Amino acid sequence: MPAQPFVIRQAHDGDRHDLALLFATVAEERDGIATEPPVDVEKRAETWHLDGTLVAAARGDVVGLVHVERTNFGFGEIGMLVAREWRGHGVGTALVAAAIDWGREQGLHKLTLSVFPHNEAAIALYRKFGFEDEGYRKKHMRRASGELWDIVEMGLLL
Repeated sequence: MPAQPFVIRQAHDGDRHDLALLFATVAEERDGIATEPPVDVEKRAETWHLDGTLVAAARGDVVGLVHVERTNFGFGEIGMLVAREWRGHGVGTALVAAAIDWGREQGLHKLTLSVFPHNEAAIALYRKFGFEDEGYRKKHMRRASGELWDIVEMGLLL
């Protein structure tokens, strides 16, 4: 159980490697995010879009992140992940709250996201903030194993 508190802050250039490493670590779990290994950590670090990226940091380490990809249509698409050992300790809640605040500050009218239906903890978290189911895509995502996974589409009007 994490013993240290965490802070939510805007990502900066010095976070690039830690962001990419956390992304690769969560991808190795093969069940929470769409990306699967291998992840080229150095390339991912170089190309990470810091605008719209907020991090949860503890003891100087990045333990979670949320990225809001601003679209030309006035809404933002959310991608979020939290290090396994920090799940269930309020990091996801703090990141979603921060993403909503950031979206409002940016003048977005809506946030959207995609989530696997088996990720019940994430779905419950999003619903707690008022995200609503907006669609269900059957056999939408082809996994490295060849399996086809469903996707739940959710949205929140700001």
